Amino acid sequence: MLTWYKKLYVGDNAKKKKNQMIHKVNHRKLQLEVYLVTLASNPENLLEIISSNQLIQKTIYRRCPMIVGLAAGYWEALELVQQIVAETYEAQKNTDVRRYLEEQLK
Repeated sequence: MLTWYKKLYVGDNAKKKKNQMIHKVNHRKLQLEVYLVTLASNPENLLEIISSNQLIQKTIYRRCPMIVGLAAGYWEALELVQQIVAETYEAQKNTDVRRYLEEQLK
């Protein structure tokens, strides 16, 4: 089962069909132009952008890190990453995104 961030960042275009998109991602259905922003699996990186279609593969689905953003299109996913990193830097004066997101849940 996928892990979704409780305060999920959602792009402007994705807001219209957020619940439908999440349902399809959870059930491994094909969707064009749906991208997910996840915590990086490599500690050297901050975040990753992946196509929801990659989750059709069982191994990627099982190993998917926490999903923190949902976007309708790659450029919207880039904007979400920019927003998350900017918020992190503004709040902490560093780019420790993982710690910032965990603190937001408290």
